[in-house]
Amino acid sequence: MALRHRGYVDLPSHRSAGGFDHAAVHGRTGRVYLAHTANDAVDVIDGRGQRYIASIPDLPGVAGALVDEARELVFTSNRAEDTVGIFAATGAPMVTKVPVGTKPNGLAHDPVRHRLLVAHVGDPAVKDSFTVAIVDIATRERVAEVPVAGRTRWTVFDAAGDCFHVNIADPPQIAVIDARDPGRVARVVPVPSAGPHGLDLDVARRRLYCACDGQQLFEVDADSGEITVAAPLAGVPDVVFFNAASRRLYVAIGDPGVIEVFDTSKLERRDVISTERGAHTLAFDAGSNLVYAFLPATHRAAVYVDSD
Repeated sequence: MALRHRGYVDLPSHRSAGGFDHAAVHGRTGRVYLAHTANDAVDVIDGRGQRYIASIPDLPGVAGALVDEARELVFTSNRAEDTVGIFAATGAPMVTKVPVGTKPNGLAHDPVRHRLLVAHVGDPAVKDSFTVAIVDIATRERVAEVPVAGRTRWTVFDAAGDCFHVNIADPPQIAVIDARDPGRVARVVPVPSAGPHGLDLDVARRRLYCACDGQQLFEVDADSGEITVAAPLAGVPDVVFFNAASRRLYVAIGDPGVIEVFDTSKLERRDVISTERGAHTLAFDAGSNLVYAFLPATHRAAVYVDSD
């Protein structure tokens, strides 16, 4: 098997509906920062010790987490109050909040300019709410708001291309925003399946991996926008992570509750790992080669190691 199960980490029970959402790993410490949407908090896991540490509260509707490794900061998208949170990955966290647009979700960080792109879910009833925001981390200010064609999903920063790639659910596309001129969409890549959702990048091969609600996975040339390979998925996907060392892609599918593992050299399915129904989100620690699946029914993190 590509992923070998190592154990579980018990997490706080849900206080309301919402379960878990996006998570990120702080590489130096191996700490996992998990958006616990149901609890309006980020749960912190000691990944290497496989134990729950604590929760960071007062993050209403938190939907995503992202780590800036160089400056050791954690960013959160707080969907229920239209803010992003910023706090240190070490020490006692003091959260600073920056107002952004309607229902922030996806996050991507430009480490050179120290800017955060915040992709908003938006609200069809609110005019012009389908946008992404650019936040200057140094000044804690929103410096740009960019209209996009529809509801956003996940987003990644592309250092080699000096741009952000943003999944748009409908119309299905990837919006590309030039990091040097982030006040507009530079180009659009049409996606031939409903609901582009999870997104990650193979930096070396210049390939995006876009997982869609239409149960399709696409490999996309990050520079030309050409779709180079497609593969079917076992269900509706959410989070994806690319492992550059093994050249594998992990795709979380909440129904039936599996992680599909793809060999990206040919975009072929290598393995299917059963998790738990509703487990739609993952985290990946590249330094330790660990994959985490977050199990909403049993309030646990399942921990796997990429074993060969």
